[in-house]
Amino acid sequence: MRKLVLLAVTVILTASCVSKKDYANLEARHKKAQNELVAVKNSLTKCLIEKEKYQNQISGLDNTISELKKDKEKTLEYVDNLTVLTKGANDNIKETLAQLSKKDRYINRIRSAASKKDSLNLVVAFHLKKELKEGIDDEDIEINVEKTVVFISISDKLLFKSGSYNVTDKAYKVLEKVATVVKGQPEMEVMIEGHTDSTPIKNDIIQDNWDLSAKRATAITRILQYKYGVKPGRLIAAGRSSYVPIAENDTPENKAKNRRTKIIIMPKIGQFFDLLETKVD
Repeated sequence: MRKLVLLAVTVILTASCVSKKDYANLEARHKKAQNELVAVKNSLTKCLIEKEKYQNQISGLDNTISELKKDKEKTLEYVDNLTVLTKGANDNIKETLAQLSKKDRYINRIRSAASKKDSLNLVVAFHLKKELKEGIDDEDIEINVEKTVVFISISDKLLFKSGSYNVTDKAYKVLEKVATVVKGQPEMEVMIEGHTDSTPIKNDIIQDNWDLSAKRATAITRILQYKYGVKPGRLIAAGRSSYVPIAENDTPENKAKNRRTKIIIMPKIGQFFDLLETKVD
């Protein structure tokens, strides 16, 4: 019996000792687990914070991407518009260059024609001076080339009697030589202008200075046509009276200068306008 009691006490003490040891172990494990739990919670908190941070960054990136996409769409729209504008501008530039090229060709054609007329006029003047070489030194005959026309100015004392439109014998020799040159240039027109001084004239045949200047121009025109064969379609008769003087009508010498007949050899006006209207391709 005593042995059984000792055995029971021994068992109880042994069991008591094991329980304290296990308790200590369990307590240690529990504390460790709590520490680990705290660590895990801290880690989880950090992860959540990092997650929120990254989510904010992702949201910001999404917004940035969205803005970039919008900018890209606008840029593409601008590019499309610029492409259209550039194409239109290129077309306009090409058209402008084409027009400029046409204008250059047109201007060159006009210059070439003008140069040709200038050269032709110089030739006409040369032949006139050659034909009139016997009288060209006479102060009563003057030949000039201005721009696109040849001017022959002949004093009235060489062509007409004073206050008359009857042509002198000496005038026929001069007009014959003028006709020879004019007939050699069939593409040119001839204008005959009569000029007087400012002294009024009126008689049974002549009404005034207008009448005298016109009659003198007509007289020369008739001689060129009927006597020397210049085609009448090329001839123009004009009276200028005393209103286009080359000197003041204040002395007898100056009045003599103003009494003159002017023969103008010039390109046909119709040909000039045809040239202006010529289409340039």
